[in-house]
Amino acid sequence: MTPLGVACIVLAPLLIFLTLGVFVVNPNEGRVVQFFGRYVGTAKDQGLRWANPFYTKRRISLRVRNFETGRSKVNDTEGNPIEIAAVVVWKVVDTAEATFEVDDYVNYVHVQSESAVRNLATQYPYDTQKEGQLSLRGNTEEIAGQLQTEIQGRLHKAGVEVLEARITHLAYAPEIAAAMLQRQQAGAIIAARTQIVEGAVSMVQMALDSLSSREIVELDEERKAAMVSNLLVVLCGDRGTQPVVNTGTLHQ
Repeated sequence: MTPLGVACIVLAPLLIFLTLGVFVVNPNEGRVVQFFGRYVGTAKDQGLRWANPFYTKRRISLRVRNFETGRSKVNDTEGNPIEIAAVVVWKVVDTAEATFEVDDYVNYVHVQSESAVRNLATQYPYDTQKEGQLSLRGNTEEIAGQLQTEIQGRLHKAGVEVLEARITHLAYAPEIAAAMLQRQQAGAIIAARTQIVEGAVSMVQMALDSLSSREIVELDEERKAAMVSNLLVVLCGDRGTQPVVNTGTLHQ
């Protein structure tokens, strides 16, 4: 056998062995590199790469992902059963933590996100008429911000960044939906009536002050009370009033 043939026989296995170290890194992808169980680093530069053939290379996606939690039935802070679901947008930012700190980082994200949604729902009422109190239905932006913060706190150890978290489904549980709808309607009617009465009182006060300051007519307390009563009936009534023309004197 010629020396060239011997060299080919010797070098061929070596070349084959060296080619085993060639790998490709795609855009928005990382390769977690280990050497017999020891973490070496993460290759994130895209393109054709080479590493020690004895290194193991685990593929980790760095792309933005999103998922929607299942509809969970929980009680809000007032004890009302509600159904709630949310969408979570996230991505891996630390491949080492995602690989070694948790067993399955994708499942970890899903479980912890659903747990955070359920916990948040128990801290606020579904709806409220109180000034300054946050509610799940009335303060969507504030609730979304708090939900994102809580999920991020749970997923930080897994090397995951939460880009957005927002409630996608919110409703009373079917068994109380009809009753709570009536309650909402009653609350809306009371709030509207309160605003109407406050506006009517202001208009009556303005009318009395205007008559007094311009000295158009002088009214005693009895006539003022009658005028206030008539104006409030006109301003606060549900139906249109029928005008009555007084052809006598002011006191008849």
